[in-house]
Amino acid sequence: MSPSSIPVQLELGSITVDVVLKDIKHIHLSVYPPTGRVRISAPQRMNLDNIRVFALSKLGWIQQQQRKLLVQSRETPREYLDLESHYLWGKRYLLRVIEAEVPSRVEVSHNKLHLWVRPDSSLEKKQALLEAWYRQQLRDATPTLITKWEPLMGVRVKRVLVQKMKTRWGSCNPSAASIRLNTDLAKKPVECLEYIVVHEMTHLLEPTHNRRFVSLMNGFLPHWQQHRDALNALPLSFEHWTY
Repeated sequence: MSPSSIPVQLELGSITVDVVLKDIKHIHLSVYPPTGRVRISAPQRMNLDNIRVFALSKLGWIQQQQRKLLVQSRETPREYLDLESHYLWGKRYLLRVIEAEVPSRVEVSHNKLHLWVRPDSSLEKKQALLEAWYRQQLRDATPTLITKWEPLMGVRVKRVLVQKMKTRWGSCNPSAASIRLNTDLAKKPVECLEYIVVHEMTHLLEPTHNRRFVSLMNGFLPHWQQHRDALNALPLSFEHWTY
């Protein structure tokens, strides 16, 4: 690890802020689940006094985000047993585990999610199969939304990546015209996915969350804040969080 990437901690009353100096142009503030850990990534040229002033100016927002995380409900650990609840596009399904000497697969039928596995498959194997299926659901649903919004926004998405993400629903690399989406979006209502897609595509026009970004979002998706609040109110997946 280079010296510039070694974290330094600031104390703001009862709040500890991890600071990492990096080769970046702008300062970034994040509050991470599940406990509300605070992290600031700042340009290498920025001194700690200026970073402290920035953090203090955002103290109210930090406390608000931490309160939200403390009360947000979380799924219980998944055991992949019969009649366990799982979600697809915001709808609840009951899991039906079927052990048979057939190719592994997942099928949806009425209110059931059928998971076909080889006999004596481990919990890890069942989890991997279901997560791969969720990734594919998201990959299948996303192109239609991107095709819809590209001409409306005047942008072009060159690449979409779907992966498990612990701290965010999506991200964007404007220089590569690529976006990343959290696999768990396949469990949330389609309106939430569309909000995240539009959010990340807007970053192709404005990389930061400044006033221009908010103005663009208001124009593209006037009720985007309602979708954001609905998404953030839904249960987070259970995770064994590590840093």
